[in-house]
Amino acid sequence: MGGCDSGLLELAYDAKRFVLHMRSIIEMAPLQVYYSGLLFTPGSSLIRVGYFRNIPWITMEPKVADVWSSLIQTLEGHIHYVESAVFSPDGNLVASASWDNTVRLWDKSTGKQCGVLEGHTDRVKSAVFSPDGKVVASASWDNTVRLWDTSTGKQCGVLEGHTDWISSAVFSPDGKLVASASWDKTIRLWDTSTGRQCGVLEGRAGGINSAVFSNDRKLVSCVSWDETVRLWDTPIGKRCGVLGDYTSWVNSVVFSPDGKFVASAFDDKTVRLWDILTGKQYGVLEGHTSRINSAVFSPDGKLIASASDDKTVRLWDTPTGKQCGVLEGHTSYVNSVVFSPDGKLVASASWDQTIRLWDTSTGKQCGVLKGHTNWVNSAVFSPDGKLVVSASNDKTVKLWDTSTGKQCVVLEGHTSYVNSAVFSANRKRVASASSDDTVRLWDTSTGKECGVLEGHTSSVKSAVFSPDGKLVASASMDETVRLWDTSTGKQCGVLEGHTETVNSAVFSPDGKLVASASLDRTVRLWDTSTRKQCGVLEGHTRTVNSAVFSPDGKLVASASFDRTVRLWDTSTRKQCGVLEGHTSDVNSAVFSPDGMLVASASEDRTVRFWDTSKKTTIEIIETHDSIKVMKFSNDGIYLHTSHGILQLKSPLHNGGNRELSPTLTHSLYVTDQWITCNMQKLLWLPVEYRLSCSAVNDTSNLIVIGSDSGRVTFISIDFTALPAAYLQPSVNAAAASKCFLGYKFPCWLLMN
Repeated sequence: MGGCDSGLLELAYDAKRFVLHMRSIIEMAPLQVYYSGLLFTPGSSLIRVGYFRNIPWITMEPKVADVWSSLIQTLEGHIHYVESAVFSPDGNLVASASWDNTVRLWDKSTGKQCGVLEGHTDRVKSAVFSPDGKVVASASWDNTVRLWDTSTGKQCGVLEGHTDWISSAVFSPDGKLVASASWDKTIRLWDTSTGRQCGVLEGRAGGINSAVFSNDRKLVSCVSWDETVRLWDTPIGKRCGVLGDYTSWVNSVVFSPDGKFVASAFDDKTVRLWDILTGKQYGVLEGHTSRINSAVFSPDGKLIASASDDKTVRLWDTPTGKQCGVLEGHTSYVNSVVFSPDGKLVASASWDQTIRLWDTSTGKQCGVLKGHTNWVNSAVFSPDGKLVVSASNDKTVKLWDTSTGKQCVVLEGHTSYVNSAVFSANRKRVASASSDDTVRLWDTSTGKECGVLEGHTSSVKSAVFSPDGKLVASASMDETVRLWDTSTGKQCGVLEGHTETVNSAVFSPDGKLVASASLDRTVRLWDTSTRKQCGVLEGHTRTVNSAVFSPDGKLVASASFDRTVRLWDTSTRKQCGVLEGHTSDVNSAVFSPDGMLVASASEDRTVRFWDTSKKTTIEIIETHDSIKVMKFSNDGIYLHTSHGILQLKSPLHNGGNRELSPTLTHSLYVTDQWITCNMQKLLWLPVEYRLSCSAVNDTSNLIVIGSDSGRVTFISIDFTALPAAYLQPSVNAAAASKCFLGYKFPCWLLMN
């Protein structure tokens, strides 16, 4: 084939990858193709190289991979964890089972959802196609297996008889039987033509996790919570073998295509291979870093794919047992994995609510960006805005230069998850709180550890500097707050009294008091000079998430799971107000600079503003996301949150010092899928760039997004280059989108 033809093929392949990867935004907002679509495409992509030009209003672009990874497409639509995904026999459809009580059908070639199978009344644990692809069987915790017609999406059978949750269902190779595995310790066989039960395989000591037929239908293998793999003779309904004796739970089992071997997935991070004739183990596949939920053979038996809680799918060469690929991209546990009928694709289902399709021919880890290697728990700007500190489950703290978006220091030393990190007021130090029961102090200029604060006997939830930086207060699951001298790193006080986990601790403005919020439903006040308890604030009926002092230190506001914010007088230690109105847990509360307002953020996805004197709601802002970190601007007009800036609709009071806060004509905000300007959609975020935490600096218009995958993304906006419509909050978002109509789009970019 000539060079020209070869080049065209390469372009066509790249265009296909682009369309599949960006399908959801092409369908939802086609004009984002030239913005989000090209911006987040790998750097060497021919489509990006040919069509991308600098976006004038983005002054710092996100770092992207150089080449396409093995991930081809992400299927979004489920609203809860996805337990399993499976290809139809002809490879044209994918069926996914979810905790949202539905099974969904997807077109493999386009990624478009083409059916929602509704009827189950509890989570669906698995879905599987019949051998002819005309029926789907789904197993649910509503104790039923349901059969669905794939052409119409209608229910065509309900198989009832189990007395407890059903973990899985599977068709026999000839499609005449369905075997269902249940927590009632039985496997039941069903006649698919009549829907009647035709056999019960009993004798297990524990609930059964999964069952699978051999290719000749003569054997059924199943795994149970009693840590065994057993074989059953289906014609006579009797057990005919036990493979191994384990000390770890077996999560799944599967026959090889030729029926000679069984692969089983374990909680001990291994996949084990067994010879059915001899019952002996002949291989152990090791490499995952967490429990393995499922394993499956490719159609030709040459590969094994395994799905794990370590968020990866791994490919293994069956004859040698060697790892030949790591498929990374999921942001939560991977529950199941399956090959397409031709073996060219793998579909994986995850608790991140997505199904992902992978190319098995490459199987390579491509384009992994530098950053954390696990969930990012927090990202915080330094007081001067020049640095960001991020804390992660990968046991590290990282410092980032906000002018370049580059990692400048890695703070290593913790031996478990880092839950939070915070700067001192002068930016010279960072304190990090970890599940390794310690707080560590770090010098931001050198990146060196300058103190390990040891004494807690359980995970440390948070740490905070005193106003003068001389003390650190740490809150822990060991039911204590501890005070530490930052100059010596020594413990100088143990504040005991809580009877359950302490969620947070905060200093009063003068540093003389500490308020701590706990699972024991109380807020406690402590004298920092005597290290003694000086008040117990009781009244909440559920966990208290956080507490905060008013600017003058005369009040404390506490936020609770009981859906209220309560106000307390610090001099009398008595409750002086209950702020009611939220419809879900309240995460945090904060006072305005003059103390006349309290803002509260809730899991009901609203922020409420309260008049502290009248104890009434005076404004409600819908945020579409759960907010946990907030702070008023110095003039009291804006609320700075971890997602961005919220502006009060009207002046509600005299506010604070207006001279200290510049007037904002715009506000950036990060939702789950979008970066918005004045709450109008500005830039769509692909799945792998979505937030587990975020921080927004309104001075530099810089957005920092920490993701479940460990990625830390920096994006900076120049408002002077934005279309005028985005700078006016009153302008309709549709009008703003018209500003992009001046671009000429290739027709293929606008196709579904």
